[in-house]
Amino acid sequence: MNVITNFLRSKNSSCALVPFITAGYPNVNMCIQALKVLDKRGADIIELGVPYSDALADGPVIQEASQVALKQGVYIEQVLDILKAVIPSLNAPIIIFTYYNPILVRGVDKFVSEISDAGAKGLIIPDLPLEEVDYIIELCDLYGIELILFISPTSSESRIQLILSKSPGCIYLVSSCGVTGIRNSINLKVKYLADNIKSKTSKLIILGFGISNPQQVAQIVNWNIDGIVVGSAMINQMDAQLSEDILHSLGQFCQELKFSINREIAKK
Repeated sequence: MNVITNFLRSKNSSCALVPFITAGYPNVNMCIQALKVLDKRGADIIELGVPYSDALADGPVIQEASQVALKQGVYIEQVLDILKAVIPSLNAPIIIFTYYNPILVRGVDKFVSEISDAGAKGLIIPDLPLEEVDYIIELCDLYGIELILFISPTSSESRIQLILSKSPGCIYLVSSCGVTGIRNSINLKVKYLADNIKSKTSKLIILGFGISNPQQVAQIVNWNIDGIVVGSAMINQMDAQLSEDILHSLGQFCQELKFSINREIAKK
């Protein structure tokens, strides 16, 4: 059941905005409010990161957000509480982003069933070994969750083919090598990689890592991309100080990104 893919296809060739924030940052209540604001201010899909102390794919902004959340006792149990509290009021489906170790510690079947019961529709595991993919997909299918696999600029042709053959739905294309974080420009090689992937499959592509402003978003909309993830730049609109300005800043930034997408789509 590829809920995320079906949702993207329902957008009729437009490009989805996918904000990322860390669960429990800057605290649980503010995180819940932030999810509601993003939903109202242009998010098509929302990616929610599970705080983790050894987040190898994450840059300093998201790592710091994870540390703040962890110090407040935000673990998987609290993430599930956030989902249950907020999903009934959202239009945007939620994708859970987490590393494999916390899933293994909790129990793979238990974790997938729990996020499904809480209302999540997608799952991204950046360090999931390909040898484990088939088992995770089987569980995700059972519980109505779409597992989204990664392709990076360093992936070989044979690995890309293997990932495409295993992927149940959309693909997460990493825009640059290294960790997440704000970058001044997007590598144009990613455009050609996206074209190459689309020449091999009808599966949809979500692009993430390093996308940070409306100008970059406008550029990517004209590529062969179906969704754009913005993470570190979203979290930068928030801080650990408890202030309503956080929500205003976050909502305004989200709206600016969505406006940039819509403006480029209208030109086509």
